Formats: sequence, structure tokens, C-alpha cells
Amino acid sequence: MKLELTPSLLDELTARAARKKNIHGAVICVEKGDDTLSLTSGAGNLRVDDLYFIASVTKLFITAVLLKLRADQLLRLDDPISRYLPTELIRGIHVWKGKDYSGEITVKQLMSNTSGIPDYFQGDVVSKLLRGEDLPWSLEKSLDTARQLKPKFIPGQQGKAHYSDTNYQLLGRLIETITGKSIRAVFQQFIFDELKLAKTYVFTDVKDTRPVPIYYKARPLHLPHYMASIAPDGGIVSTARDTMTFLRAFFNGRLFPREDLKELMSWNLLWGPGLFFYGVGLSRQPLSLKGFHKGLIGHWGQSGAFAFHDPEKDLYFTGTVNQFTAHNTAAMLMSKVIKLV
Repeated sequence: MKLELTPSLLDELTARAARKKNIHGAVICVEKGDDTLSLTSGAGNLRVDDLYFIASVTKLFITAVLLKLRADQLLRLDDPISRYLPTELIRGIHVWKGKDYSGEITVKQLMSNTSGIPDYFQGDVVSKLLRGEDLPWSLEKSLDTARQLKPKFIPGQQGKAHYSDTNYQLLGRLIETITGKSIRAVFQQFIFDELKLAKTYVFTDVKDTRPVPIYYKARPLHLPHYMASIAPDGGIVSTARDTMTFLRAFFNGRLFPREDLKELMSWNLLWGPGLFFYGVGLSRQPLSLKGFHKGLIGHWGQSGAFAFHDPEKDLYFTGTVNQFTAHNTAAMLMSKVIKLV
């Protein structure tokens, strides 16, 4: 006899996830597209309404803003970024065999991680952050880091993709240039206010202790200066329920034309961080080898945050396991829920 998903069973599954090695808490919100299911559960040191860093789930917010700007005819995704960003800012961020491709990179190539620009968030940067060295990373600092690294491939090279937070730092500045507003103000106007997300905001105050700290194994990471510096690629704070409101709006035409979704689903396989596919501003996560060419569509956050839609069962998932190295735990939790619905 097949079990059905009930509040108590979801609580049990969430509690099991929170007991996994190095997991200190978990929260998950599950909803069905036809509104016949809406459940939220928290376990360990996380409650259902806790504020947490959604990290790279923020990239979905950037994608929504860019598609809204396109719908308003303020940009085209195939535009070169040199149309919006000054030469002195982007010069030298992508030099391949002596040729500077920086100005030719398009908006879509940044969104799809097909620009070839190196990721500033790697190597010594990550090591220092995980040791608790709280360092701010402005766009200019990120680009200086990228200039010291070798590009991965020529922009837009067929079949090539490389995950790079540097891309989204650039997209944040591009949005600011087009709108004449800070990325914080743009998120507030275009998304937070539009969807009445009362508990969602861009982290900017280093004295703000409301979000629960991200963990790295057994140790909480207190990185307020870093988190306050990365608004476009990972600086949003939210709750599972608020993120659910956003996620459903993203997939249902509230923020940009729904027909644009198909264009986003042009997938390239990525081998890091983790094994998944990346489209244009969103990712696809297979849950098994058998379903390798299917899976959940949305985005991970390095903080353990997740926001995904399962097209086959029309399920939506948001939440976090609040651990730097624990996407497998979150994936297993979502997979177990899918089997019960």
C-alpha cells in the first residue's frame, strides 16, 4: 500500500534529513500546481518561518528581472554587454589567445554561463571564506580576479558552459545601468513589492543578525561583509514560503511572459559545482541516472537552499538544509516527497 504525503509524514522526512551528517536543520515547503497540496516543515535548528540566505537561488530573481526588462523593450538578450557597460570596466575580463572578447559577450551568454569568463568564487576565495575570513567582493574586485585567470573557452562556443558567479555580478551592474537604480531597489520594485514578499530582502547591513548562519560542516559561518557584497549572485534573504510565492510566479507568468520559459531551457551539462544542466538563467537537476534527461527545474544555492519545479508531477519545492556541502541531502528529501505524491 502506497503511503500518502501528510503533514506528519513530511515532518518525519524533514527530521530525518536534519539528522544527516553535518546537517543541523532543514526546512521545506511543498506545493502542487493545482493548489491541492501545500505543506511546510522545519526540523533541527530551523523553523518554518526562519530567514535564511538563498545564495544562488538569487540568480532566478536576476533572470526574472532581465526577462521583464526585455518585455519592456529595454534590452535584448543577444545584445553585447558593451552596449550597457563601460569599456574600462569590462576590458580584459576575457582574453583568449591574445584576442579580447570582453565586449562581444552577450547578455544571454552571461545568463547561460556560456561566456567563458572564469568564476571568481573558487580556489583561495572559497578557502578563505570557509576559514571564516569575511571579505567583501565587489564587482570590480571580482573582475580583477577574473583577469588573472584563464578563460574557459571562446564566448558562446558550441556545447561549452562553465558555472561562473562573475557572470551574475556583471548582470547585476547591467541591470543597474539600464534602470538607473541599485539592484536592491530593482528587486524591491520588480519582485518583492509586486509579489508582496514581506520577509524577503537584499542583505546589506553587516550588523543584521536575522538570517540564520550558514554552516560549513560543524561550524557556523559568519560572513556578513561577504554576503552584503554579492547582491546579484547570492545576496537575497528569504523564507521557504516567500521563496515559494516567487517560484510559482516565475513559472506562471506573473513576472515575465510565460512563453519565455521555453527559451530558457536550452541545456548544457555542467560538472561543477555538482552534476547538473544549466539553461538560460536556471538549472535542471536530474534525481537519478534513469531520469538523467529529466529532473527538477529551478536553482540551487551554495548555502543548501533550493527552489525547484517538478514538471512531471507539477510540484514546487523551496527550502534549505543550510549547509555548504549538502545538496545531496536536499535532493534526497525532494525525491522522497515526489514518490509519495
